[in-house]
Amino acid sequence: MVLHLLLYAALVNDVRSLVARRDFAAAEHAVAAYRASAGATTELAAAISWMARAALDARDYTRADTYATEARQMADGLLPTHSLASDPWLATAVGASIEVRSQALAATGRRGQAVDFLNAQLAQFSATGLRERIQKNLNLLSLVGKLAPPLEGVPASQLRGHPLLLFFWAHWCPDCKAEAAALANIHRAFAPKGLLLVSPTKLYGYIARGEDAPPATETRYIAEVWHKYYAALEPSPTPISANNFVVYGASTTPTLVLVDARGIVRYYHPGALNQAELEAMLAQVVGK
Repeated sequence: MVLHLLLYAALVNDVRSLVARRDFAAAEHAVAAYRASAGATTELAAAISWMARAALDARDYTRADTYATEARQMADGLLPTHSLASDPWLATAVGASIEVRSQALAATGRRGQAVDFLNAQLAQFSATGLRERIQKNLNLLSLVGKLAPPLEGVPASQLRGHPLLLFFWAHWCPDCKAEAAALANIHRAFAPKGLLLVSPTKLYGYIARGEDAPPATETRYIAEVWHKYYAALEPSPTPISANNFVVYGASTTPTLVLVDARGIVRYYHPGALNQAELEAMLAQVVGK
């Protein structure tokens, strides 16, 4: 069993390495050789989904959609006998295929189709761990310009009438910690103009070194991490709510969201962002 797992991981790692060099022919050869010996597996579907992501990054949208469709069809055939919750390869394959297909549709002028597709996928997988990721992609296409979803754990009266910078973070996230200094500088510069920084997080079920933890223990650990790494951001509210992450599609941490004083989302960015880019966005919304 261990040998099989190592072989499966080797396939995904090999394919990722090959497509990082844009060597799709070699990746296809590796996939074909594996398929001939092992047949359709969740690991194979995950490897093909990485090919789809690489093709999307290369802006080869036809190839990206072809790989995404292949990964999804294989994953769909395995779903009746495998669990998304317990098989990370299957979750990777399904999640990536949805993400790549939606982005390829949008990039080729079919934004409406992409939104319809994502809404259908959201309905299908609303009770799974893919919900945040699907919502993220839907938000990328449709959230800016709309009224910001309400935040659990922060009184609306405390936020009303202020421009908001939402910083979705996780206690285990190194990119979040790396963002703290830039956020502190930005907050000092724009707080006099009314900007409020809100830093939502959620429980993940574990603490340091992946040790399982009940909610009370993890909540205390979150407070410790916040005071250790984010003291410069205090007194930013840090509401703990899984629902905030769902409605804002914060499957990527950090996720940064800029909301104007009227409550309209003006910027939505999964992933880290450098200080200059964020300052430029804030200057447009808050003023220089």
